[in-house]
Amino acid sequence: METPLSLGFKLDQTFFGFDASYQVTLHENLFNLIWAGEGRWAWDDVYNLPVHIRKLWVANINKIRVKQNNDTESDTPTDNRIVKK
Repeated sequence: METPLSLGFKLDQTFFGFDASYQVTLHENLFNLIWAGEGRWAWDDVYNLPVHIRKLWVANINKIRVKQNNDTESDTPTDNRIVKK
């Protein structure tokens, strides 16, 4: 008895893997979290974080960086020239 050539199943790939743009975003986020953690987090730990927790950490780090940038901009003088009288 022969097996039928077509079993009646459509075996096209529907969802396994991500497109290239998501992979770039994912790895940028992983790098940024590890970089901001100054080596305190391992790549495996950050990669295996649940997505909503990872997004929370990224948002928190972004808030901290924006605040630091605003603080440094307000502390630097706008005019560094020396005026001689």
